Amino acid sequence: MSAGCGPDAEAVTRGLGFDCHDVSAVVSVRPPWELAHWTMPLLELLVVGGAVFALVHAIRRYRAGDPVNLALWCASLVYLFVTEPPLYFPEWFGLDRVYGFIFAHNRFTVQFMADRLPLYIVAFYPAFSQLAYEVVRSLGVFRRRGALTGSVAVAFVCQVFYEVFDQLGPQLKWWAWNPGNTIVNDPALASVPMTSMVLFASVSMAAMTYLVVRLAPRRGWPLALRILVAGVLTPPAMAIAGIPSGLAGENFTARAWILGVELVLIWSVGAVVVGSSLRFPRDEPLPAFTRHYPAVYLGGLLVCWIAALPAYFAARDGVTPDGSGLYTLACFAAAGLLLLALTRKAPAAG
Repeated sequence: MSAGCGPDAEAVTRGLGFDCHDVSAVVSVRPPWELAHWTMPLLELLVVGGAVFALVHAIRRYRAGDPVNLALWCASLVYLFVTEPPLYFPEWFGLDRVYGFIFAHNRFTVQFMADRLPLYIVAFYPAFSQLAYEVVRSLGVFRRRGALTGSVAVAFVCQVFYEVFDQLGPQLKWWAWNPGNTIVNDPALASVPMTSMVLFASVSMAAMTYLVVRLAPRRGWPLALRILVAGVLTPPAMAIAGIPSGLAGENFTARAWILGVELVLIWSVGAVVVGSSLRFPRDEPLPAFTRHYPAVYLGGLLVCWIAALPAYFAARDGVTPDGSGLYTLACFAAAGLLLLALTRKAPAAG
């Protein structure tokens, strides 16, 4: 049996259409037209292109005297390489009894770590963290309200933009969760574990943003060291935020209520913070990244959701275990309103 390919991993990957025993240990490359679904190369282009665009934008801001964007871009990769390997191979870190096998990605064009880590996931971290930070920064929240309040707004922006993607992935078999893992994957909203929705989609990105915003502008330490500290401290911050739901143990109803209340708080507090910023006219031009990428990201995922609609409507009573259509619709609406908010009184910048 291949390392990391136990019975659970074998069952999940076969459901995706491949065998986890038949993988390349380091890296694999395959033609995009051989992928399982036509939306997969589109997703790769959307995310990898976004990461490159975000890097160009971050370098421009760094040269203009603001190190936060570049520090956030790099800290996202530190966070990725700290948190992803234990998720894919918990047995390597002695965590298999704590977490178990959680999920598997499908096969994309470029894949690392025994086909567990697609290149687009590596790119997703810096692209997405930059998207959320730039939306909030461009609305003036960080400038007027400071790092903590701005990071709370980032949690909300991350939630609405990320869940459009997160609720869709299992339906198009971009990845699959292990249904037998009740430690991490229960309770869930449709197929998406609520711990992922709260801790990964909101808390982790907000914590990392707060750390970067506080540390990046400081003098004394080399910027590279401040980036490393921010990326490494993000997973412990996420673990601390997970304590309330963890106290419920195997009482999944209690865990669902706790996580549900936390989701409501993310939406309500974040919406209030963002909404309060709309009382002030935007006095800063929108950079090209903020002007274009969030809309392109949302539009690309809308195309992918349209591709998934036949399966959604074919499900019993319009409900599919692969994704929550109603929650996604709410996220689309909130993200669309955020894009509209960015356009008000907005002189353009390159």
